[in-house]
Amino acid sequence: MSSYNAIPSVDKMLSEVRIRALIDKYSRTAILNLIRTQLDHVRADVRLGKRPPNLGALVASIEEEAGDQWQAWPKPVINATGVILHTNLGRAPLSNDATAATIQASSSYSNLELDLQTGKRGSRHAHLSALICQLTGAEAAIVVNNNASAILLALAAITTGKEVIVSRSESVEIGGGFRVPDVLRQSGASLVDVGTTNRTYHTDYENAITDNTGAILSVHSSNFRVDGFIHRPGIEELANLGNARAIPVLHDLGSGCLLSTANYGLAPEPMPQESITAGVSLTFFSGDKLLGGPQAGIVAGNRELVNRIAAHPLARAVRSDKLTLSALTATLLHYIRGEAEGKIPVWQMISATETELTKRAESWKTNISQAYLSGTRSKKDFIPTTDNQTDRSIPIITKSARSTVGGGSLPGETLATTLLSIDCRNIHGGAETISSRLRQSDPPIISRIENESVLLDPRTVLPTEDGNVLKSLLDILF
Repeated sequence: MSSYNAIPSVDKMLSEVRIRALIDKYSRTAILNLIRTQLDHVRADVRLGKRPPNLGALVASIEEEAGDQWQAWPKPVINATGVILHTNLGRAPLSNDATAATIQASSSYSNLELDLQTGKRGSRHAHLSALICQLTGAEAAIVVNNNASAILLALAAITTGKEVIVSRSESVEIGGGFRVPDVLRQSGASLVDVGTTNRTYHTDYENAITDNTGAILSVHSSNFRVDGFIHRPGIEELANLGNARAIPVLHDLGSGCLLSTANYGLAPEPMPQESITAGVSLTFFSGDKLLGGPQAGIVAGNRELVNRIAAHPLARAVRSDKLTLSALTATLLHYIRGEAEGKIPVWQMISATETELTKRAESWKTNISQAYLSGTRSKKDFIPTTDNQTDRSIPIITKSARSTVGGGSLPGETLATTLLSIDCRNIHGGAETISSRLRQSDPPIISRIENESVLLDPRTVLPTEDGNVLKSLLDILF
């Protein structure tokens, strides 16, 4: 029989029970298109001399393709890497209140741009502006879709056709191709860089001021650190210079930290309220980094400048939607109520003590050991151990290590933690196999690998996720 005759027809595929279930779940047209595409691939393979797959394999392939194409996205994952603000994993998880606020805002109409007192059109910026000003001491504020667009918008509104003075040490790429010189060009301003890579002085800025100076821009080195023979003027010095010469001073903080990181054994991260107190004209910071909220760019400072920014045509192009604004409002309220450390996941993770993390990691290990000893799981060759034994066993131990903040915040700073470590040298496929299987779990678990060991850090695993971590480990290891 010809190999072509072994290829099932479209009608034959459509009559399969599992295919009919897919049609009920999605639609006949969508599944029919998948079937036709799949059969085209099979015919192409047959022309190359390959044997066609059987009917069951074809149906399974259609099921897999449908699941891959039409699953909800992005998919929730468990972050066990120990990187708190993991850019690839969406940075800051929202608090329960912020999550509830987005559900409420999306499931009904809202007063997004309606003044309930007058019945007339209102401002989507007014409510959040008041909260931000309360927290930072600014005169006014505006929220846009991210910090990069906040800076671009401000420069376009304030400095188009003018010069912006930037220290050569701060004319950098911050992340994702976001380069300060490129942003200045896009805004219509021209860059005047001063000082050197490692040392810039107050006088360098002062000597660069001309009649065409539009602003002084200071950019916090949020994702790198320069040590050694360095100097840069403090933001208060720059603010005093700008105020004396009637030149706006713009301060890009990046991470949006409203709590003192020094209280948690970390290096001090500059805070928006400090910039405002120092006298800067505008400060810029993110919503989804150390602030612990949704992706957003926040501009706070001088009322006249904020109003100019809000009136610029680009403001509409980069404005935030109601879901972002609702989540950000709920997040800021945690700070106003003094409950940020207990309610915002990022600060829960930063403030977690090594003792607490050790207890959780030990609990994971103990539960795995008890499952083995009780016989509730197939023993196979798995023998939990607390030493370095490697013959026919998969040693599972806890070990001291360091977590990182990540996400363009506090470069080089780490926090003490305790990891669950799985030595995979005796496993077929090694650590990559275990790490891959964890990623295929439901929900996926993202770990890290060092020296053929899979490491899981409880600092970045939400306490409510411990059960999922344990279940997946038991399923994979036994």
